[in-house]
Amino acid sequence: MKRSEVFVLCLMVASVWAADTYAQEALKSPYAQWSRGPGAGADFFPIAVWLQSPANAGRYREAGFNLYVGLWRGPTDEQLSQLQAAGMHVICSQNRVALSRLDDPTIVGWMHGDEPDNAQSLGEGKGYGPPIPPEKIVADYEKIRAADPTRPILLNLGQGVAWDGWHGRGVRTNHPEDYPEYVKGCDIASFDIYPVAHDRPAVAGKLWYVAYGVERLKGWAQGRPVWNCIECTRISSKNKATPQQVRCEVWMSIVHGSMGLIYFVHEWVPKFDEAALLHDPEMYEAVTRINQRIAKLAPVLNSPTISGGAEVRPAQAEIPIATMVKKHEGAVYLFAVAMREGRTNAKISIGELQGRQTVEVLDEDRTLEAIDGAFEDEFEPWDVHLYRVLGSPKSAKAG
Repeated sequence: MKRSEVFVLCLMVASVWAADTYAQEALKSPYAQWSRGPGAGADFFPIAVWLQSPANAGRYREAGFNLYVGLWRGPTDEQLSQLQAAGMHVICSQNRVALSRLDDPTIVGWMHGDEPDNAQSLGEGKGYGPPIPPEKIVADYEKIRAADPTRPILLNLGQGVAWDGWHGRGVRTNHPEDYPEYVKGCDIASFDIYPVAHDRPAVAGKLWYVAYGVERLKGWAQGRPVWNCIECTRISSKNKATPQQVRCEVWMSIVHGSMGLIYFVHEWVPKFDEAALLHDPEMYEAVTRINQRIAKLAPVLNSPTISGGAEVRPAQAEIPIATMVKKHEGAVYLFAVAMREGRTNAKISIGELQGRQTVEVLDEDRTLEAIDGAFEDEFEPWDVHLYRVLGSPKSAKAG
């Protein structure tokens, strides 16, 4: 064999090795570094429910949930045993019971107290003091990690992540500079804001605050996985998100970089109901469909995003369409979500696809035709379209 042929062969072997290594890295779970974490496989995408009774874990599993976050006045031995029997994992406080069960695979993460960035109650009738300082959160993080470094630590923050004017932060209202300091005290950063149920005109009905918060938190988190909460009940409002709005909030979150969802399912109006989602057949069915689709797409969602992989030009400029492009097993996926309420036609172009391509619209029982990667589609108010094309853009870069 000539020297030049040997050189070419070496290059080919190196290319194959690099491609295989890239593929393995691309599908590596962000939780693989923790031996007792929530999921080391590329087929895991966290879909959690907030502070629910373990007695309902079976119903939540049927709806596609794979994780509990928080346990009321727990964890207790009984709560953990119930979850174990139901095959449901949990992220919970690191109390005495939890520390006595460090080998229990039911526990996959630890958590701080909820929303430390909000003004803290001084007791009934005594008003509110300042938020918990970020340095206290960091110190608590070190203590939790020292007791068990095998599981990640979740920090859920309040709506100040997305809305600087949130008065619930008290003396720290309009101080977003606190947040880069808070996230130093966690391995997974999360937040909540509920635009449909919101009582302030600045936020009420403006679903894009969810995506804006994800985007900001992702910037502050510096590589840590970012999760966020999703509304699906009235909470304390007369307004309740529709299934379409819930689906929109979910996918605008994912498109903007969320790597985990926590559904808030409590309701106080017209009466208190801890598990209101379970008592709303229409919403329960809609959330089940959303969760099942995410579970099927988990390996895709855990693969690298293709930077600049698509261009979208809506006919109505006031209705921007946010997109995310992924490649997986020979297919290109484009996830598109309308970021404002209204109807618009959109011209869409994916990378540098050549020739005629069939575009499958997932969950809609229809296909479109793309020519050189270009096609058009209609978006209804708060619409989401999930596209799959058998082909690969030739020049887009992963990032």
